[in-house]
Amino acid sequence: MSKTPGTFDDGYESTLTEDSRDFVSALASGLEVILAFDQNNRQMTLSEVTARTGMNRAKARRFLLTLEALGYVRKNQRNFELTPKILSLGYAYLSSNNFHSVIQQYLENISQNLGESSSLGVLDGEDVVYVARAAAKHRLMSITLSVGTHLPAIVTSMGRVLLAQKSDAQLDAFLEHIEPVRYTDKTITDKTILRQLIQQVRLQGYCIVDQELDSALRSLALPVFDNKGKLVGALNVSTNAARISIDTLTREFLPYLQARIKEMSQYLN
Repeated sequence: MSKTPGTFDDGYESTLTEDSRDFVSALASGLEVILAFDQNNRQMTLSEVTARTGMNRAKARRFLLTLEALGYVRKNQRNFELTPKILSLGYAYLSSNNFHSVIQQYLENISQNLGESSSLGVLDGEDVVYVARAAAKHRLMSITLSVGTHLPAIVTSMGRVLLAQKSDAQLDAFLEHIEPVRYTDKTITDKTILRQLIQQVRLQGYCIVDQELDSALRSLALPVFDNKGKLVGALNVSTNAARISIDTLTREFLPYLQARIKEMSQYLN
């Protein structure tokens, strides 16, 4: 692996290589151990962590014990698991952005008024990560969506909106790097078509994705900028495809979201 994913400059990939004098391999390995835990791997033995990270047993053990000493991991007999203290790492991002409370309030109002879940996401490598969310009572997908959830950017409305903010060169680099996965019979995996769709999103200023990630999911997303014109993220509304038509999204939801985002942007700096 020649490059390490990051969120510098264009939000996709940094240019720091692993053999650079500035690259701290111990920090990278510690983060890799943390990220090995997920919804399907909440508790793992040392052997399981070793298998998921590709580290040798002694190295993985040292990082787990260090994280345990710092309070980010706890051990239950043979199993390791993350502790609630790990949330402080994510909170550092949220608290450093003083606009988060404003966004959350708007998301809750949007969700209440439309009766649908609303979220704000940002790009993280090949994924869009949820950084704020107001969930409706009804459940749309088989997986639980929450702050911190990662979904493949290329098949989500928020992801395509954020990709549309990239330059042509950056978008080409992104598409060259990824391997699109088919999730439903409507998933678009042809990179030429995907590029055309993202360019269309750039022109029209919004994106609708219809049942490409989940057969029940239809979503609408728009970019959010602060009052200085800097990209903050993408805001979406997720709906049930059987209940909310594309016509309803464009005729009713779109102008409503455009107005709310215009209001919200005044308070973001």
